[in-house]
Amino acid sequence: MNNNKIQLSSVPYLEFNRTQWSRLRNSVPLLLNKKEIKKIQGINEELSLQEVKNIYLPLSRLLNFYITYNIRRKIATEQFLGTNIQPVPYIIGIAGSVAVGKSTTARVLKTLLSRWPEHRVVELVTTDGFLHSNKILKKRNIMKKKGFPQSYDTRSLVHFLSKIKSGEKIIKVPIYSHLIYDVIYNKKKTISKPDILILEGLNVLQSNLDYKENAYNIFVSDFLDFSIYVDAQEWLLKRWYIQRFLKLRQSTFLNANSFFHHYTKLSNQQTIKNASKIWKEINSPNLRQNILPTKKRANLILIKSINHKINKIKVRT
Repeated sequence: MNNNKIQLSSVPYLEFNRTQWSRLRNSVPLLLNKKEIKKIQGINEELSLQEVKNIYLPLSRLLNFYITYNIRRKIATEQFLGTNIQPVPYIIGIAGSVAVGKSTTARVLKTLLSRWPEHRVVELVTTDGFLHSNKILKKRNIMKKKGFPQSYDTRSLVHFLSKIKSGEKIIKVPIYSHLIYDVIYNKKKTISKPDILILEGLNVLQSNLDYKENAYNIFVSDFLDFSIYVDAQEWLLKRWYIQRFLKLRQSTFLNANSFFHHYTKLSNQQTIKNASKIWKEINSPNLRQNILPTKKRANLILIKSINHKINKIKVRT
């Protein structure tokens, strides 16, 4: 088979390998250095300059095309209707499993998109901030379902996105702390009318939400202009989750205020056993039941292999 040909699968996606995709960079310069990339990468990832050049620069170029086209389309609509439509943020959703590297993808894109000649303002919001508090989760007896659809305050998340798309100037969003494993009480992040909003989380493409939380049948995905799903085989995800757990045990978990501080008293073997149990009982069922089924709703899929290296990219046609 000719490797230079783009493969069209049975689903409406064009598939690219790394070499094909990297050519789409079209000589766009990389405006990031190693020090900046070090700050962006996750605790369990080694993000290289080459990965940013070959994968994320072409992706940022594609997104920049979409955003520019979206602006031109609105201008054309204004000219036709004779109105003055206020600009609203272009929303990019990033979904995928626990430990797949969604946060790193979001941070890289935030940095790259803000450095295009247009100098657009880019904000990043994670759906973790819209999780119900631990107090509520305990009251409902669903602490072990954290990350499942029922653990989110979906009504507030949809309300936030509605405000964004309505052009509201100042919006406060809740902040989640991975240290205390809870939403921070009485502390908010201010979002001030960005040009681009990146929304990252497990649930951004989900639609099977509790009726009480979604009485009007409106979903988070209804507000997205473009969506990305970060994908990997489950055995890799489990490995990355355990590796991350071990690294956190030697860093964040050492803080006495950490929700997981008690794991620092366990041996490596005991920690691996506990992390494997959490994956089996919580993360794996959530992945299979609620996250993985949303993959084909994404506009673009990044498929990872060993060491978080992206080896395939699928773009919806």
